[in-house]
Amino acid sequence: MTVAQAVVEYLSKQYTVDSIGGVEYRERLIPGTFGIFGHGNVAGVGQALKQYQQLDPAIMPYYQGRNEQAQAHQAVGYARHTRRRQTFAISTSIGPGSSNLLTGAALATTNRLPVLLLPSDTFATRAADPVLQQLEQPYAYDITVNDAFRPLSKFFDRVSRPEQLFSAFHHGLRVLTDPAETGAVTISLPQDVQAEAFDVPAEFLAEREWRIRRPDADDDDIARAAEAIRAAKRPLIIAGGGVLYSYANEELAKFVELTGIPVGNTQAGVGVLPWDHKHSLGAIGSTGTTAANAIAAEADLIIGIGTRYEDFTTASRTAFQNPDVRFININVAPIDAYKHGTTLPIVADARKALVKLNQALGGYRVGADLEQKIAAEKKRWDATVDEAFDTRHTPLPAQNEIIGATSRAMDARDVVICAAGSLPGDLHKMWRVRDPFGYHVEYAYSCMGYEIPGGLGVKRAALAEAAASTTAAGDGRADVRDVVVMVGDGSYLMMHTELVTAVAERIKLIVVLIQNHGYASIGSLSESLGSQRFGTQYRTLDEEHHSFDGGETLPVDLALNAESLGVKVIRIEPGDKVIAELEQAIRDAKAAPEGTGPILIHVESDPLLDAPSSESWWDVPVSQVSELDTTKAAFQTYAEHKARQRKLLG
Repeated sequence: MTVAQAVVEYLSKQYTVDSIGGVEYRERLIPGTFGIFGHGNVAGVGQALKQYQQLDPAIMPYYQGRNEQAQAHQAVGYARHTRRRQTFAISTSIGPGSSNLLTGAALATTNRLPVLLLPSDTFATRAADPVLQQLEQPYAYDITVNDAFRPLSKFFDRVSRPEQLFSAFHHGLRVLTDPAETGAVTISLPQDVQAEAFDVPAEFLAEREWRIRRPDADDDDIARAAEAIRAAKRPLIIAGGGVLYSYANEELAKFVELTGIPVGNTQAGVGVLPWDHKHSLGAIGSTGTTAANAIAAEADLIIGIGTRYEDFTTASRTAFQNPDVRFININVAPIDAYKHGTTLPIVADARKALVKLNQALGGYRVGADLEQKIAAEKKRWDATVDEAFDTRHTPLPAQNEIIGATSRAMDARDVVICAAGSLPGDLHKMWRVRDPFGYHVEYAYSCMGYEIPGGLGVKRAALAEAAASTTAAGDGRADVRDVVVMVGDGSYLMMHTELVTAVAERIKLIVVLIQNHGYASIGSLSESLGSQRFGTQYRTLDEEHHSFDGGETLPVDLALNAESLGVKVIRIEPGDKVIAELEQAIRDAKAAPEGTGPILIHVESDPLLDAPSSESWWDVPVSQVSELDTTKAAFQTYAEHKARQRKLLG
């Protein structure tokens, strides 16, 4: 076989095995491969995929894409929805085909989500040297573009000889399926090695199972944590994505109902509890609810479960103002379990740790005063969101109203997708999630352009989920979750081309495109930092002042752009009925049958109408000296917040 043929057949035989509450799951680790072909991989991995397609398309289905970075985003979206038990492989050519993957690699690793990257490389033999697109460094001739993946990947290897294939993929997939160390796994494949033939051992091509490790909590750690919880007067749980990846949401619900301890959730943790659960305070931190942040300010014990404590989560270390605050950190990854200097780290699977804590805390419950404050703060925030959703601005609505209309039109099992800009923050604090799979906002890397390819990856997973349910039930086709991407025009223009992929495969992806003629999020941030929304508006160039801030609005028609790609478009015109028409458009899109292709709903908004305040802060340094009065005033505000920042060694 060639190296590429061995890679493809090997990947088709790999399975993840998982056990949740006594139920066993066995699924293909790599259900398909993306690829854009060039001279680096067309005769290697490309030939192998074509060969197996002719033998049996089910061996390794091939999927097209329009941009290598977007293909990585699709794989990440798929991995998130399948709770890291499945992902895709991505083959690229050398040079720009490979380097286009770098952002996707960083996003996957930052989010702790698995993706297998197979970038092609220059000749291992150097028979042709230099080749087209080769990077030459006079001080180190063995460096190639692919070395840029090293700091962005959780695992990197280069297969310079066919025999290296065995250890490279064995260790690569070990990392890919490791709940603590997963992320981008990059195996560089020189173009000549891909096409080289060698004898492949039968055992390399045999089926292999990769059991997801679910490490249990140490009994002594649980005993110390239980003691700290019993001593606490105002404890608070911060639930992150690790709760969902460990399928711990039901055990978390038992925990909070037993103890009365409230829950604030990170971006990745939205869905750990339904929004209206009496112990759910919703989002926490810089994009949090006033309810979660009010409780956090007074908390004497923080129980972090499956969170990496991003600066948005801690409001840049200003959220917790109790001078005696301590931290219990439950996380499968040691780097997260030890954060903030805690003396109570629990390196374990979240669900297994919660099972033990539930057993250890029998009879404990928070005081009535805390429960009363939880109810009062939750009621106050819910009323704030109701007002934001129900206020009607005309002729252009606020983004709050658009979020409210989208939420009302979607079913409980549907999934909302977003990534960057002002939308993630507004969704985090206001989205009323009703299903553990109902919310997917990529915010660890906050990558503009993730939304459409990431949403497409989630939709692929939702289709596979429905197909598996149908097969298991044997009583007709199961309902497919609708996936609704919410995206601003700035992110749309970054990477909308995967709409063509959805058109080609007739995948029903619903996109709500909010047109606000610029970068709304950074515009607002710029204004708050005294930079007067500089460079954030889409305007024609004022040549006299060389400024893009005051010219005419660009005559860009993004609805027409989407139509030109083959997408069905519904335009919502400004006026008194915008929100009612938007809500109906989403319902109409949902009613369309699967297989009709993507549907884009275009709506304009007023970017100057802000969401309700989180009564919180995010640390973005302001110029200490300036000729601008707005910057001087912003620095004074910054200094006041900075004075509240803490090291949080507890």
